[in-house]
Amino acid sequence: MGKLKKFFGISFLLVCFFVSSGCSPVRKVKIESAKGYVSPRKGDLRKNWIESIDGGYIFYVEGKPFLAKGVIYNPTPIGEGYDYDFFTDKNKPWLIDGKLMKEMGINCVRIYSAGEDLEKTKEFIRDMYDKFGIYTIVSDWLGLWSYPGANYADKEFREKTKKRILNIVEVLKDEKGLLMWILGNENNYTFSGKIGFWTSPEIEKISEPYKKQVKKAEIYYSFVDELAGEIKKIDKVHPVALGNGEASFLDIASGICKNIDALAIIAYRGKKFGNLFNSVKNFYDLPIFLSEFGCDSYDAYKDTEDQDVQAEYLLSQWKDVYANTIFSGNKQGSCIGGAIFEWSDEWWKHDEGYSPNWKVHNKEGGWSQGAYYYDIRTRDNLNMNEEWFGLMSLIEEKENGINKRIPRKSFYLLKKLFSSFPATLPSEHCN
Repeated sequence: MGKLKKFFGISFLLVCFFVSSGCSPVRKVKIESAKGYVSPRKGDLRKNWIESIDGGYIFYVEGKPFLAKGVIYNPTPIGEGYDYDFFTDKNKPWLIDGKLMKEMGINCVRIYSAGEDLEKTKEFIRDMYDKFGIYTIVSDWLGLWSYPGANYADKEFREKTKKRILNIVEVLKDEKGLLMWILGNENNYTFSGKIGFWTSPEIEKISEPYKKQVKKAEIYYSFVDELAGEIKKIDKVHPVALGNGEASFLDIASGICKNIDALAIIAYRGKKFGNLFNSVKNFYDLPIFLSEFGCDSYDAYKDTEDQDVQAEYLLSQWKDVYANTIFSGNKQGSCIGGAIFEWSDEWWKHDEGYSPNWKVHNKEGGWSQGAYYYDIRTRDNLNMNEEWFGLMSLIEEKENGINKRIPRKSFYLLKKLFSSFPATLPSEHCN
């Protein structure tokens, strides 16, 4: 994507409420999973696992297959910015948002990172699960936006990051509301220097630009695989996914990441995802979780909010996600669900370094994507408005200490769509 949407990043996880299969007992099939992943046992309802059946994938939670109907959650209030930590907010915004999510049919949230206070993060996960039946997916940036910056070729940085990640896993792994882990987000964009430049003497000896990128990919993905292997030593319950921007360099990751159970892919391709699922399956046959996708609600060309277009795009995107799952009857379905970007608008994103603007809902576009063609004719083609991606708009009026949420049209249409999805797998998978 190349956008600096979550500049320093404050949250990352995703939670899922699963769809009961009605199938008993669980079908015994070969488990196509990463090295070290413990195969589930009948009656062991504490495990989350992914099964490969006839070329497609089914995600199980507590013994039941589910389709992850997720949303990215980072409820930054008006006037706050990149350094806001919602886990420590005494107003607990998730108690308001969780009710609305449950009404909509959301069954999981993804957070970009755990909070610094892991006990507060644990409290959030418990509240979402106990009160609303919503699971949390915990992600981590792997230092992407840290100061002085990530260097995946530096041994000291790798060890420091590994120690921090394993501590997060140790503290959170026993939470019933935890769904899975995601390592990284769009870190593969650092290979070209698009964001987060890093290098090493070994890399600098390579003269050809693309070969430099390949070397960086090998270094980075080896680190992710090492992390995943270490996580599995202490948490044998939750799958570990590789976070990646689009499909770039996944062909290299496929030969390196043997401890990964799923791919968490970010994709902004317009109304549909094109050949994404089939092309990835050809060189890296793992289940795909669409970890970030969406559409903003501002028409940059007409300079006005357009909830109809946002709803049209999100409905089309979710229908495409569903069509690539086994739940739709697609036996080759490699998708296990997805997470919309995002739950609520964030007013700080256009001028992330200028705090006075965090109280202003900016209308300027921040990046360009031609697949969102309805407003691509705007000035400089900057048609993607970072502060307008929410399913919820915010107003300054407060309710229970938080900015009042106003559901957009997409909230109601997705609620209707989610309610139309079957609560069971197709009968051929209920053997």
